[in-house]
Amino acid sequence: MELISLKLPAPLKAKLAAEAKRRRVSQSAIVRESLQVTLTGGPRGRGERSCADLAGELVGALSGPRDLSTNERYLELELLKGTRPGRKRRR
Repeated sequence: MELISLKLPAPLKAKLAAEAKRRRVSQSAIVRESLQVTLTGGPRGRGERSCADLAGELVGALSGPRDLSTNERYLELELLKGTRPGRKRRR
C-alpha cells in the first residue's frame, strides 16, 4: 500500500475519529472505504449495500408524500384509519 498524507478540518477529523471508534476500525480503513465508494462507485466496506441500493428501480416509483414517518399530519391520518368503532384510540 502507498502512503499519503492529508489535512482535514478539525470537525471532520473529529467525525472520522468518532466513526472509527464506533466501528472499531482504523481511521485509515474508513478513509479507504470512503474513497473506494466515491471514486469507483465500488462496493461499500465488507460488501454492505444501502437500502436504496437494494430497492433499485423501486425508489421514487410511488407517488405521495416524501416521508410519512416524520410528518405528524400523515401519521395522525393513518392512525385514524386504523381505529375501529367502539375502541378508543391510544396516543
